[in-house]
Amino acid sequence: MQITSKFTIAIHIITAIDYFRDSETVTSKFLAGSVGANPVIVRNVMGDLKNAGIIDVSRGKSGIDLAKKLEDITFYDVYKAVDCVSGEGLFHFHEQPNMECPVGRNIHRVLDEELLGVQDAMEARMKKVRLSDIVNKARREIIKETT
Repeated sequence: MQITSKFTIAIHIITAIDYFRDSETVTSKFLAGSVGANPVIVRNVMGDLKNAGIIDVSRGKSGIDLAKKLEDITFYDVYKAVDCVSGEGLFHFHEQPNMECPVGRNIHRVLDEELLGVQDAMEARMKKVRLSDIVNKARREIIKETT
């Protein structure tokens, strides 16, 4: 099972907010143009980020801004904010293995602990990746493009 695109859309939104904050009025329409996604999808992701206290959304000229410092936001924070994995976890287990089959009877028990370990390792790594690092990498790539 994949993590939904809401995660990468959220990272894109946060990066764009920081990059354009001093030169543009950042709106959901502006962000939808940058992301290349339907404005409704962008607004839904923005709502999740706002509810998590990651962004501030104000009507009018001020537009959208970050509510936290980039170094205080991790991939894990965004992952949790946009709820891109169902409550049952990263891996969705097939629901009806054949209980008459010895493999079917035991596969769930055999895989559960390993799959949970994989998810735990991924989440631990996500907690170490800061949005400040991502934004800085994006800025370096943009500079390389222009030189």
